[in-house]
Amino acid sequence: MTLRIENESLVLFQGDSITDCGRRRDQPDDLGFGYAALVAAWFTARYPEKRVRFLNRGISGNRVRDLQARWREDCIDLRPDWVSILIGINDTWRRYDRSDPTSVEAFAAGYRDILRRTREELGANLILLEPFVLPVPEDRKQWREDLDPKIHAVRELAREFGALYVPLDGLFAQASAGTDPALWAPDGVHPSLAGHALIARAWLLAVGAEL
Repeated sequence: MTLRIENESLVLFQGDSITDCGRRRDQPDDLGFGYAALVAAWFTARYPEKRVRFLNRGISGNRVRDLQARWREDCIDLRPDWVSILIGINDTWRRYDRSDPTSVEAFAAGYRDILRRTREELGANLILLEPFVLPVPEDRKQWREDLDPKIHAVRELAREFGALYVPLDGLFAQASAGTDPALWAPDGVHPSLAGHALIARAWLLAVGAEL
């Protein structure tokens, strides 16, 4: 597969705490310590001559509505060539811990809005990562009724916008089939370092990088 990312591109990672992963807000180029940092480190080590830059603007706790509210400042104004988005688990989680659900219709409409704005105002390439949950602790299993329709919505949006797609829920399910799911995400949501490596590897393969 041919590498999709062009020389001197700017790649923007967007999302919630899984993307945020401890990045320092006072240092705009800080990538945190999760999959965004692993992607940037591996990509740069493999393709130093391409001079690709990476930015992380994930914010812990965000839902799609939060991305919509800050999309001008934290995406459009940055002028990225590639926009990578992982969002959705908090749109499910808030139903169960705060009785504040996001309908699949509202989720899809909000997601479509940020993708439309990105394409119309930037012409940027899109990479969509599907949200995921693992069955630890036990109560996470009931989240599937809320999350699964949102995963299907993200898949439909990827087709609609011709985005690269990274099927994380399936990948984590596959990885957990022969091991304790907590190895990959101790609370079913936030990946371990191994979980972040799984995401980074899938992301790199999606853009055609050699590993």
